[in-house]
Amino acid sequence: MATTDNLITEAADNVLVGLFSDPAVRADPYPAYRQLRETAPVHHSAVLPLWVATRYDDCGTVLRDPRFGKSDEVQRIFGSSAQSADREVPIISRYSMLRMNPPDHTRMRSLVAREFTPRRVDELRPAVEAMVDEILDQLADGGGGDVMDVLAFPLPVRVIGELLGVPIEDREQFRWIVRDAAGALEPMASAETIAAAETASNTMNDYFRSLIAERRSRHSDDLIGGLIGVSDGGDRLSENELVATIVLLFAAGFETTTNLIGNGLISLLRNRDQMQLLVSDPTLGHGAVEEMLRYESSVQLDARTALEETDIAGHHIDAGQVVLTLLGAANRDPDRYQDPDRFDITRTGTQHLSFAAGIHYCLGAPLARLEGEVVFERLLARFPTIDADTIPVWRPSLTLRGLETLQVTVG
Repeated sequence: MATTDNLITEAADNVLVGLFSDPAVRADPYPAYRQLRETAPVHHSAVLPLWVATRYDDCGTVLRDPRFGKSDEVQRIFGSSAQSADREVPIISRYSMLRMNPPDHTRMRSLVAREFTPRRVDELRPAVEAMVDEILDQLADGGGGDVMDVLAFPLPVRVIGELLGVPIEDREQFRWIVRDAAGALEPMASAETIAAAETASNTMNDYFRSLIAERRSRHSDDLIGGLIGVSDGGDRLSENELVATIVLLFAAGFETTTNLIGNGLISLLRNRDQMQLLVSDPTLGHGAVEEMLRYESSVQLDARTALEETDIAGHHIDAGQVVLTLLGAANRDPDRYQDPDRFDITRTGTQHLSFAAGIHYCLGAPLARLEGEVVFERLLARFPTIDADTIPVWRPSLTLRGLETLQVTVG
């Protein structure tokens, strides 16, 4: 006879299967997140298998506590269920910081942070403003259009390309290459998706390896040049570490910011009072971007492996077990946020988990924030009556939440 705990776990796993496989659930995952938070906020799933955490405090603990770290959770969660445990997951190289624990992670992140600085990001602002203005001119000429196609996709590719020093003529090709590569980050992805991701990832690796070789032959002030030259007491990034870092920066800098722009705009269009508030008071821009990140997180999940025996919310976690943190659920936790399902650009104390937390907190967060603030400041100043023209279409992705299309008019 089934116990109450078994029934709860079975019900929670049914919700997870919907999140992993049903496009309708993925288009609006928040009822499913709410059900998990209320009935099984921390539970051991038989679907993958692993532990699943949905509350803000529990997810924050997993992301920050040094008893959790990196192991083979990437292979065990993402990609085809048929792929072998020792097979590399495309786009996340074994040389990537995303796969490292201290002291290796500390060493590598310290080297990268010496060049990928807030000052370098701040110096990009004039270029970002010029790019946004040029794109808004195109939007105005057409009386509107698909914001994802005209603005949200092209802008981050241009910005991260400018930062890294990717030639202008090469940037556009990565729009679809990165999209294919990111397919490997979906739980229970098909073998076909994994194959496409491998091809795309190999294309990126080969391209940036070639670009690194070209930059070694001449001085450049871009981030690739900086990462080639950076050292700490004679220690430098290896060739494989350079490639992994640049691929990570390029792919993450593109995908997450694209989704921030689309998710942020649809949140404003669905909450016209908040949009009018931002139009009338542009100084709310920073807080608005933080609320966009909380309310519709570009990255919906992350994972860690228990490096030793520990516990979460009274549940014993064995060393080696994986914990999947549902960031989108944590960012809507009513124990952390008042009225969490309300989009409120004046909300204080946001402190969301959209960029993760702890030692793996997103290095590119300042750049994403800069792009978001510039986009919405200039977009709403130029088109204060912007409106959706059709029902938006969400991408069939759980890990990376974003829109496929968002048609608008800008009369």
